[in-house]
Amino acid sequence: MTRPDISRFPVPAVKDLPEDIRTRLLAVQEKSGFIPNVFLTLAFRPDEFRAFFAYHDALMDKDSGLTKAEREMIVVATSSANQCQYCVIAHGAILRIRAKNPLIADQIAANYRKADITPRQRAMLDFAMKVSQEAQLVSDADFAALSAHGFSDDDIWDIAAVSAFFGLSNRLANVSAMRPNDEFYLMGRLPKA
Repeated sequence: MTRPDISRFPVPAVKDLPEDIRTRLLAVQEKSGFIPNVFLTLAFRPDEFRAFFAYHDALMDKDSGLTKAEREMIVVATSSANQCQYCVIAHGAILRIRAKNPLIADQIAANYRKADITPRQRAMLDFAMKVSQEAQLVSDADFAALSAHGFSDDDIWDIAAVSAFFGLSNRLANVSAMRPNDEFYLMGRLPKA
């Protein structure tokens, strides 16, 4: 079934999905109150869905020198540069929640260089943007600049991997014309009642 309101590609019914994917989607729906369209869009290709979310989870959910909010900053900044409406809106919502700051996602999406972030986070985003837009120019000077801000080699790998992974995600979202769920637009903007 094609759902042009979600994607240019067929969007399978949740009931028709393989059990592991259906279980994941229903768990996300129970937690958030809706199923993000990225899950529905990528479910069109179950093996790729599994691979995509396995790598996503490995990058975005682990404990490391980057906070979960900083990882989302990388996603929002690079997705803005890649003109990915879905990821800017969806991950902007996640960033607002993780940073407990209703302004930060819009600031980063518009121009991270003017956002209310630390010099360390600015260096992180400078590098993430370089990986996203000009990875062939990454040099030892970039590693030295990040090290001067206290980033370890593992942290630098994480910055690069999140940027690169979301380059893939941005391109799939743009090609599929994936639409952000309406719910994302208001998430994290006002304190919970």
